[in-house]
Amino acid sequence: MLEVNHISFAYDSKKVITNISFSIPKGQHVAVIGESGCGKSTLLKLIYGLYDLDEGSIAYHGKPVLGPKFNLVPGMDFMKYLAQDFDLMPFITVAENIGKYLSNAYKDRKTARINELLDMVEMTEFAQTKAKYLSGGQQQRVAIAMILAPEPEVLLLDEPFSQIDAFRRNNLRRNLFQYLKEKEITCIVATHDSTDILGFADQAVVMRNGEMIRKENPKRLYEHPDDFYTASLFGEVNEIPLHLIRPEKDKRKMALLYPHQLQIVSKSSLKVKIKKSFFKGDGYLVEAAFENQKIFFESPDFPESGTEIFLSEKTNPNATG
Repeated sequence: MLEVNHISFAYDSKKVITNISFSIPKGQHVAVIGESGCGKSTLLKLIYGLYDLDEGSIAYHGKPVLGPKFNLVPGMDFMKYLAQDFDLMPFITVAENIGKYLSNAYKDRKTARINELLDMVEMTEFAQTKAKYLSGGQQQRVAIAMILAPEPEVLLLDEPFSQIDAFRRNNLRRNLFQYLKEKEITCIVATHDSTDILGFADQAVVMRNGEMIRKENPKRLYEHPDDFYTASLFGEVNEIPLHLIRPEKDKRKMALLYPHQLQIVSKSSLKVKIKKSFFKGDGYLVEAAFENQKIFFESPDFPESGTEIFLSEKTNPNATG
C-alpha cells in the first residue's frame, strides 16, 4: 500500500501542493490529471523522494519515503521514476542504457532481460544504436524499458507517451499496462491523454491549483464529472442550460454534455448556427454558436456553415445536470 497523507510543498514561497491525501493498493494504476501547472509532476517527484515535504508524510508498506535531507542519493530503491527528460546516457547504446540498472553477475540473465524489454517497446532493431541518434519518441520508448529493467515495485510515469507516434503509442500503452498488471507493479501516471485514463487506470486523481479536487473510478468520473473543469480534461465539453434539453423549471441549472451526446433534430429549444466543421474520420466535429457561446457536437454528415439547426440530448447521455 502506498499512502500519501496530507502532504504540502512549496517552491520558495509559492505553494505547489496543498494538503493532498490518497492511498493506492499494491498493483493498482492511478492516473493523475489536470491542466498544465497544476502540480502533477511535482506530486510524482515528492512521491519518489526527490523533494522534502513541507507537511505530511508518504509511506510504502509502512516504510517512510524520505527526501534529500535524509538520503544522500534522492529517490527510493523500490521505485522508478520516468521524467520528461528521459535520463538516457547519449553515448552508449540502447541495450546498454536499458541494462544500466542490471547486475553484471549473471550476464545471460541480463541479456535475456534486455531483449525482452527491447521487444516490448519495439526497439530490437536499434539495440546497438547510440541513444544520441534516436528520435524523441524512440528515446522515450528506451527510457520506459530502462526503468522497467530492475522490476520496481512502484512505477511513476510523467507523460510517458507524449513523444511517441500515435500508431505505436496505442500498442505500447496496451503492452506496458498489461505487463504492469501481470507483475502487480503499482503505477502512477501523470498525463494529459484521456486514453491513458479511461482504458487503463483503476482510479483517477483530478488536480487543480495544487489541490486534489476528486479521486474516482475513471468511468464514473467521465460520465459524472460534476464540473466543467473536470469534464474538459476528457476533451471538448458543452455547458448548456438544462431547461433547453430536459424538462426543468429552474433556468439556473446547467448540463455538461460531450459532443457525442448531442444530436441534430427537427425541432427543439436549442437552436444553433453552424460555424465550422472538422473532419475526424468517422464523421465531423462541428462548432456552432448558441447566443454568445460555442457548442460542439458530432455529425456523420458535413453541415454547411451558416445553417441553423436544432440540437437535443441523445438517450442515455451519462451527463451531469
